[in-house]
Amino acid sequence: MRIKRNDQVVVIAGKDKGKKGRVLRVIVAKQRVLVEGVGMIKKHVKPDPQRNIAGGIAEQEAPIHVSNVMLVDSEGKATRLGHQVEGDKKTRVARTNGVVIADKVEKKAKAKK
Repeated sequence: MRIKRNDQVVVIAGKDKGKKGRVLRVIVAKQRVLVEGVGMIKKHVKPDPQRNIAGGIAEQEAPIHVSNVMLVDSEGKATRLGHQVEGDKKTRVARTNGVVIADKVEKKAKAKK
């Protein structure tokens, strides 16, 4: 899948068309993404005193199909994605202006035992 977690995207189809947000979660098996502040639904929640959850109606994001979002480039415009190979490293490149899209995923350092 071309879109990764923490990418800035813009919705290109659906009821939230034009909204921009950050990808919170990618569901590869269903080809869906969870975008911050997009596709809000209301969910009825039961109170759970053991987990300190108050009951009521909670709002949360619903997953939307990956084809309904496009990556945002450094200028804030929607862009398609290309790839560029430099040596043994493959990077993602915005098609609109050719700027490399940085992967913001930080790998956790493994603790030695």
